[in-house]
Amino acid sequence: MDNVFDRLYEHYHTNLFQFIFYMVKNRAVAEELVQEVYIKVLRSYQNYEERSNEKTWLLAIARNVAIDYLRTHNRRTSRWLSKFDFNKQQTEDNAPLPDEILVQKEEVQGVYKCLRECTLDQQQVLILRYIQELSVNETAEILNWSVSKVKTTQHRAIKALRELVDDKTNSQLKGVL
Repeated sequence: MDNVFDRLYEHYHTNLFQFIFYMVKNRAVAEELVQEVYIKVLRSYQNYEERSNEKTWLLAIARNVAIDYLRTHNRRTSRWLSKFDFNKQQTEDNAPLPDEILVQKEEVQGVYKCLRECTLDQQQVLILRYIQELSVNETAEILNWSVSKVKTTQHRAIKALRELVDDKTNSQLKGVL
């Protein structure tokens, strides 16, 4: 079991930490919850049936641990930092100027604030699909949802996020004009 545990830890620790961190937005708590995930893995690995790949199995456990934490601490929604790019456009200059970095940071913070207003389900789908870069099928398996529900939630989450970002942008422009 030591070899299996070492392999699981080596391959998936970063993914588990990032996923939990995006949900709870607290490094210390995320580290504790990752430890809890691995405790659950140690206790239940003999029951792992390999119907799913190990990554989706581990992320499903991490999701349940994070949700239990959020429920226990009476949090309505979790917070997470987005790397979500609406236009999928990448800048050609890999070394932005300092003022560009500041503008980008403000934009990301603006999207981050808008994401906090999404539902927990929407946040989970966006984390799994766009940050963890999982397929729709893998996301459905982790969330224990149908593929249709993942697609619908993803569509609604993107729409809600766009509207929130547009509203925020419009209200900022009104303040300047």
